[in-house]
Amino acid sequence: MARPPPPPKDGRSKVGDSPHLLRHWTLGEPEHGKVEASRPDFDAGETARWIKTPEPGWVVGKGLNGSPYAEDFRPGSGGWRGIDPEGKDKAQLYKLMISAIAPRPIAFMSTLSPDGTPNLAPMSYFNMVSHNPPTIMVSIQSDSKSPEGLKDTSRNVLSTRQFCCSIISETFVEAANYTSIDAPPDISEWDLSGLTPRQSEIVKPPHVAESAFSMECELSHAHELRRDDGVLSNTVVFGRVKRIHAKEFLFDPEDPMKVVLERLRPVTRLGGLGYGRVTEMFDLPRPVWDKVKDAPEVRALLNKRGGEFE
Repeated sequence: MARPPPPPKDGRSKVGDSPHLLRHWTLGEPEHGKVEASRPDFDAGETARWIKTPEPGWVVGKGLNGSPYAEDFRPGSGGWRGIDPEGKDKAQLYKLMISAIAPRPIAFMSTLSPDGTPNLAPMSYFNMVSHNPPTIMVSIQSDSKSPEGLKDTSRNVLSTRQFCCSIISETFVEAANYTSIDAPPDISEWDLSGLTPRQSEIVKPPHVAESAFSMECELSHAHELRRDDGVLSNTVVFGRVKRIHAKEFLFDPEDPMKVVLERLRPVTRLGGLGYGRVTEMFDLPRPVWDKVKDAPEVRALLNKRGGEFE
């Protein structure tokens, strides 16, 4: 199977080094089709694997590791660009932030309107914010076409105080992406995607049956973000997780509450049209102060810098 060309010898990747790297912010269907045709096929046989850390022998106080591209990140190496968000065109600021704050998990949100009309949409301003109480957060952008500035998802969550959030896997990413279409409220994203609604146990909105991990949520808090001119920008919703649905094949046989990421195969959002997949992972143990405070290298480092020990 064809593979993308190797990175430059200095470890850096630049747009222009490879035809598989693209400036994909404004590509339409024809242009995207041409770019995609030049790329290697999706490697469905590639399984996520655990690898060593970038520098297994890293020592306390060293800072940057020995990666071949670490020099670009060294203080004093290269120039800095100071950017004032207040003075920037907001479309350009959007491009900047979503291309740098990445990868982002995706909330595949299913909701119902008060009259029972279903809605399904992916949101990448999303994350878990607490396990006790189990709570997730989703920030939903406004809709300039709506009189009150709300997307159907926001309106439904605020009206019914319920929603479901499913995790998107590689196996249905195309279908999930299609639900981002700007269809009229009377058009069902479920029908267009070909995905299957599965009845929930606590809340009324169904969750996605093709998703191996879904959460039923009740709204615990909502917060409006507004632009400087007062226009609604985002509706941030916090959902208390009331029920979780997970496929049996996901779980570690030796740990019944641990999902094996290699089996879930979640996808993430990047900048522009980009999505990412998890193909390599590594562990880094957290240091424990009581275990390292008397280590010679730690004492020497802090003594050198005038640190004090408790």
